[in-house]
Amino acid sequence: MFAITAPDTRGRILDCGAGPASFNAEATAEGHRVVSCDPLYRFSADQIRTSVEEASVTLLANVEENTNRFVWDRMGSLDRLREIRLGAMDRFLEDLPTGLEQGRYREDALPHLDFADGEFDLALCSHLLFLYSDTFSTGFHLAAIREMCRVSGETRVFPLLGAYGEPSPHLDPVIRHLRKLGYRVERRKVPYEFLRGANEMLAVTRL
Repeated sequence: MFAITAPDTRGRILDCGAGPASFNAEATAEGHRVVSCDPLYRFSADQIRTSVEEASVTLLANVEENTNRFVWDRMGSLDRLREIRLGAMDRFLEDLPTGLEQGRYREDALPHLDFADGEFDLALCSHLLFLYSDTFSTGFHLAAIREMCRVSGETRVFPLLGAYGEPSPHLDPVIRHLRKLGYRVERRKVPYEFLRGANEMLAVTRL
């Protein structure tokens, strides 16, 4: 979903709002340097498991009621989606104790990050900004992206649609504002699409 290339993985990567995803565990196993941050990491493994399993019931029920909003070419079926989601959580929870000790999982949250300027080469944020447009204001989106740009050389955000596949009302104002502030902003197609139409990411760099 972020069109990550081999050169991207040579640098230090920050995953913001990472949640119970397996990206850090998988990337670390391949020798890459990744730090994930999320307020979720204040909770115990058992608490996280319970929360994710409960949320998955609601999420999967919503997907089942709206199957036409999704592209099933890769995912295949609802059962496969459930398997992937819970499998990723299991991999994450297995890695969590070691990752916490190593500082790879940090309890931190946008729009204020406890990292130094330019500490990372690439910052990623998936399924948070724009997706929850009803929850977060344009100002929050702008502050969050600027904060990720502060700590990294490039910031990538995916997807650019709201939770029901609708255009986010924050996207155009955020792009305009960032450009006025001197950032380079690009909408890039990515080779991933599950929510129908959600096949673009926002790439932002400081000039």
